[in-house]
Amino acid sequence: MAGVLYLVPNLLGAVAPDTVLPARTLDVARRLDHWLVETPKPARAFLKSLALARPIASLTLTALPTTPLASAFRDALAALRNGSDTGLLSDAGCPGVADPGAAFVAAAHTAGIRVVPLVGPSAILLALMASGMNGQQFCFHGYLPVRQDARTAALRALEQQSRANARTELFIETPYRNVALLGALADTLQPATRVCVAADLTLASEAIECRPAAQWRTRDRTVFDRRPAIFLLQA
Repeated sequence: MAGVLYLVPNLLGAVAPDTVLPARTLDVARRLDHWLVETPKPARAFLKSLALARPIASLTLTALPTTPLASAFRDALAALRNGSDTGLLSDAGCPGVADPGAAFVAAAHTAGIRVVPLVGPSAILLALMASGMNGQQFCFHGYLPVRQDARTAALRALEQQSRANARTELFIETPYRNVALLGALADTLQPATRVCVAADLTLASEAIECRPAAQWRTRDRTVFDRRPAIFLLQA
């Protein structure tokens, strides 16, 4: 009988697992011996936080291949076919959602492998829930351009799309560029366009602020410097 591919959500930061993850997710994660992970170092940190009854060195951790043609990709599928339950783990949050892993999940479906998503934190959904913005129509865009002119053009396009579709637009940024992005949002968007920042979600330092773009011009934006965050706007 083939194994099961479990999609295991990772923590969003340094927090006790049982404060964020439900019992079933923890139970499954603690019994798995085979893992396909985005990056081994964060994966080991996650597994260490679970207080496993056996050494982490006894587990099989394989870095998620970047292409279905990679031998590790084929080997992981073969292990599943041969009956090895396997966990798919991203560096943070839910596998396949704003993280790699979707290609392997698709390959598992093609191979007839049972895929089981487990419950855990998704920064995108948590931010959307807390923003008060439209949760019926929304779009996640990943990272915006780094260059100032391209980023400005992208923000104006997102604002137009939000207004035309009555839609919430979500995106992320490398934490050390948070302050610059907030400045661009404040300077580029129409004054009444709402902007929300959700930082350090699920952590003790969690902060969620939503206000019109005009008010971000006078807000001390440095408080969000170097903090993992989701950005949202709705025109």
